[in-house]
Amino acid sequence: MSKPTYFIADLHLSEHSPHLLALFRYFMTNVAPQAQALYILGDLFDFWVGDDEDSATIQEIKQLLRHLTTQGIPCYFCHGNRDFLVGERFAKQTGVQLLPEYHQIDLYGQMTLLCHGDTLCTDDVAYQKFRQRVHQRWLQKLFLCLPLNFRIRLAQRIRQQSQADKQDKSAQIMNVNADTVEETFARFQVSQLIHGHTHRQAIHLLANNRKRIVLGDWRKELSVFIVEENKAGYFLNLTLPDEK
Repeated sequence: MSKPTYFIADLHLSEHSPHLLALFRYFMTNVAPQAQALYILGDLFDFWVGDDEDSATIQEIKQLLRHLTTQGIPCYFCHGNRDFLVGERFAKQTGVQLLPEYHQIDLYGQMTLLCHGDTLCTDDVAYQKFRQRVHQRWLQKLFLCLPLNFRIRLAQRIRQQSQADKQDKSAQIMNVNADTVEETFARFQVSQLIHGHTHRQAIHLLANNRKRIVLGDWRKELSVFIVEENKAGYFLNLTLPDEK
């Protein structure tokens, strides 16, 4: 029997969240090595200002990813709205394989679409306009030419503004749009969609035997969606052993 495939998203790792880093360290050391493959569907980092940033936290995360990939376990990364600037240098240093915005896989015989999930939240018009701007290649190249310390300070200000803006948005606006989800299923002709971004861990059973799996975010516990051959996918939520 083949090994299971793991899916995670929305860890939001940074030097300001040592508990999350401890969870990730435990996961990469004790859980991830059991997988056939690991898919990280965005927002591994709380923000990413360029592959040249190399703090102690980032160095450790890179080492943990490299240790996994050198064991022969493939690790795939789909950009999130916080870390869309992760680039080829990071991929080369870690052995992680970068995925496009939407990526289809044959998951044990079931055609499955993977994405971060922010593109499905089309009711949030202001965010979609912002996303369109910051994903312009010329603007990204210009940003990456700025001094690293300036980029870090700018990202922190944008992060603070984003948190403030969320206070004025309804929960529905920040969730996926049902019509957009249907259009995405029709566009890619898949029976299963796996994404993160909304932080609303769930398995949604849809018409015509379709599924939409929403990955959970990492707060006090780690959240992993596990798929095995000839078995329904399920969530594994774990705390650190010394917290039980």
